[in-house]
Amino acid sequence: MAACGLDFGTSNTTLGHLGPEGPTLLPLEGAHRTIPSAIFFELGREPLIGRAATAAYVEGRSGRLMRGLKSVLGTPLMDETTPVGRQRLRLRDVIARYLAEVKARAEAASGTALDSVVHGRPVHFVDGDPEADRRAEDTLRAIARDVGFREVWFQYEPIAAALDYERQVQSEEIALVADIGGGTSDFSIVRLSPERRGKPDRAGDILANDGVRIGGTDFDRQLSLGTVMPLLGLGSPMRRGDLAVPNAYYHDLATWSAINRLYNPKCLREIDEVIRDCARPELVQRLHAVVEGERGHALAGAVEGAKIAASERGDTELDLGLIERGLAARLDRGTLADQTGDLARAVAARITRCLAQAELAAERIDALFLTGGSTGMPHLRAALTAALPSARVVEGDIFGSVGLGLTIEAARRGG
Repeated sequence: MAACGLDFGTSNTTLGHLGPEGPTLLPLEGAHRTIPSAIFFELGREPLIGRAATAAYVEGRSGRLMRGLKSVLGTPLMDETTPVGRQRLRLRDVIARYLAEVKARAEAASGTALDSVVHGRPVHFVDGDPEADRRAEDTLRAIARDVGFREVWFQYEPIAAALDYERQVQSEEIALVADIGGGTSDFSIVRLSPERRGKPDRAGDILANDGVRIGGTDFDRQLSLGTVMPLLGLGSPMRRGDLAVPNAYYHDLATWSAINRLYNPKCLREIDEVIRDCARPELVQRLHAVVEGERGHALAGAVEGAKIAASERGDTELDLGLIERGLAARLDRGTLADQTGDLARAVAARITRCLAQAELAAERIDALFLTGGSTGMPHLRAALTAALPSARVVEGDIFGSVGLGLTIEAARRGG
């Protein structure tokens, strides 16, 4: 029996244990230490998870793909059901199926039964609602026990990343850890040193914690609404009056966790009525085609891919051929910053709140430790570093630092 560290993320998941060479993330899909937080249900077959789930969907196999499930924790959606073949599953049961398979793969890779877990959690599952936040943690704890973990502990994700970073610290310093993931942005200010690593209680070294429910999927959503959805009719006029086409369909289509809501006959009938009464039916026909073909996740994936490409290369083409042959949109860093600048500023503003909580001036921060896939966006990174101009910027393992830190914590708690 052994303890493990589980980072169940909005976009990706890792699971680590204490191996012969120290904290180690286990391979969960082939040789990959990270696995996308995705599950695909195909009628008459066992669910697929991770890259295999996305591949089955892209191949056009008949079934239901779900992503971004962590984002529903603490919300009323948690107890909603979604049609899967001839049955309806609660979203909490979908998460349980996904995590049960992750646990089984980790046990196979390690050759060890994993009976205890330190679960990562954002500073706030739900902004400004302590009761919903408690409910989200309770739900995740119950799911962890349902899939076979006897002991379940929690650690804030930025604190976990700090524990991973501390392994390379040579002298005492104060670090601000920024973990910008798929669903949330979380910050901690922590006092670190080689001498403090072995302390059983680090509560006194945690100077501040704060977070906001903004992550990479929110940048995807805003980019989709600003760049793609107008090509499907968002903002176009109806024939009568000064009304625009109803926007709820577009907001759901741009939101990973809400896409499956559109896949029902009632929604298609409503879109048919909009097509009949709108001034630009050729645009809304594209919306109908995406919903009827259940290609919403493919569209969201294309937007996410273009965001990453623009961040890395500065200019890319967002190919929308899955909607209509030849349809495309250009995307560069300037457009990305224009469409999502407000989100970047809202994330960076949490640094100021953290400093106030710790009663520290920005100049007292020695290192800004960046982890999480969304730190790759240049304009977001610029907003973060501008808030701490004198701090040394340290790059973490963008997908692994939190999981490794949770594994360090699991080794401590599990004895």
